[in-house]
Amino acid sequence: MRLLTALTTLASFGGLASAASLAQVQDFGQNPTSIQMYIYVPDKVAANPAIIVALHPCGGSAQGWYSGTKLPSYADQLGFILIYPGTTHMSNCWDVQNPASLTHGGGGDAGGIISMVQYTLDKYSGDASKVFVMGGSSGAMMTNVMAGSYPDVFAAGAAFSGVAHACFAGAESATPMSQNQTCAQGKIQHTATEWGNYVRNSYPGYDGPRPRMQIFHGNADNLVYPECAHQALSQWADVFGLQLTAKNANVPSNGYTQEVYGDGTQLQGFFGDGVGHIAPVNEPVILKFFGLTS
Repeated sequence: MRLLTALTTLASFGGLASAASLAQVQDFGQNPTSIQMYIYVPDKVAANPAIIVALHPCGGSAQGWYSGTKLPSYADQLGFILIYPGTTHMSNCWDVQNPASLTHGGGGDAGGIISMVQYTLDKYSGDASKVFVMGGSSGAMMTNVMAGSYPDVFAAGAAFSGVAHACFAGAESATPMSQNQTCAQGKIQHTATEWGNYVRNSYPGYDGPRPRMQIFHGNADNLVYPECAHQALSQWADVFGLQLTAKNANVPSNGYTQEVYGDGTQLQGFFGDGVGHIAPVNEPVILKFFGLTS
């Protein structure tokens, strides 16, 4: 009798286990650079679900980034869908230097990612007003690219240890092995307006809303220097027409400083003392900023 009860209990727990898993999608639309699409659809999808595009770092993969954050567990709780693009080109780094990705409708890796978004919106009746993008390192760089080139698609973005939109423009590649590291070392100097113009010129004539942005960086990052985050914040502050209004110590945790622009609803920066590359993903902070949690 005890054995039967134990088996019944185990079976009950087994029934509660999630059956959702990361799955590859082969045919998702136009894919100019032959990148990969993986998707995580939770067992219980919200009605008209939000979508988060999660972009892996250089040398990484869609599968690795899926395992590298807690976003899937939050998807299980909240019912949003995760898209994990993957690239095997350029040492598995995104083409953030490519004029095609830096141009709205121009193609490149960015064009393939937009196809993934549209595929997911169509297949799962997603909420087009709740499409977000996040990433680490090269994925953070691509987060800024996607937000700059496709402001009509993304509502908000979160970049962990990236660079400003179009910082790598004109470089032969965008890998840690590239000969030209002036961008990653924060040596490219522009005024805030010049940085902002890179965003505006990626989609000439666009006058709609821009994605709200969070920029995270470690002050001890010696691969992608902290100055790169300051440049990104300068860029987006100019695009939004905002000024730095506050610096809050130990937010969101000890050792971090939060930079607030305007009222903080459109642009925030976070710098971690002693934090190297890549700044750890803070899921609760970004999900609250995206408006997916209270």
